[in-house]
Amino acid sequence: MIALQLPSVPMPDAVVVLIASQIPERVLRAEMDATFESADICRYRPLVSDEDRSDREEALARLAGLNKTLAQYSPKLVVRGAR
Repeated sequence: MIALQLPSVPMPDAVVVLIASQIPERVLRAEMDATFESADICRYRPLVSDEDRSDREEALARLAGLNKTLAQYSPKLVVRGAR
């Protein structure tokens, strides 16, 4: 079987605005916050210090809470943290 690699096509801003207008505000805010939390989790090194470990666990807990909001709207919106 041949797998085709299709080039990614940028989405026009008007389409993004139209899609975002159909999603509730709390879900959009949760998606943005979850994306930031996911990036924040990458900064911590849990094996280096106890402070980093506790900060990482707090960030994971916040991400889990935000993901509950996202999953209620659509399970496909769940943001995964770094492993």
